[in-house]
Amino acid sequence: MAKEKTRYSDSELAEFKVLINEKLKEAQEDLNLLNGSLSNSDNHGTDDTGRTFNMMEDGSDTLSREEVAQLAARQEKFISNLHNALVRIENKTYGICRVTGKLIRKERLKLVPHATLSIEAKNAQS
Repeated sequence: MAKEKTRYSDSELAEFKVLINEKLKEAQEDLNLLNGSLSNSDNHGTDDTGRTFNMMEDGSDTLSREEVAQLAARQEKFISNLHNALVRIENKTYGICRVTGKLIRKERLKLVPHATLSIEAKNAQS
């Protein structure tokens, strides 16, 4: 009878590390774009248009800036979660469900590399 694995092998952890670093790079690029949009460094505003149109655009601009700020905050949280996953890889605790203590399936980790819960534990929360 085969013993159930309690952690991923070093080579498997190395594969996940590559995946997470790729996701981290993409996420950081996205965050930089969002922050650029917030700081108006890519300004395509209404500075040179008429007063009435400008007032209507300002309201739309505020809503849009709030949405972009929320997206940026979510992206920062995602980046933080990816960094935490890298720490777990270094500690060799990556891929272990924090509720059940069992390994999270590889398929799930490839889709959600910062996951800390197995599907079973996640479903039990609902």
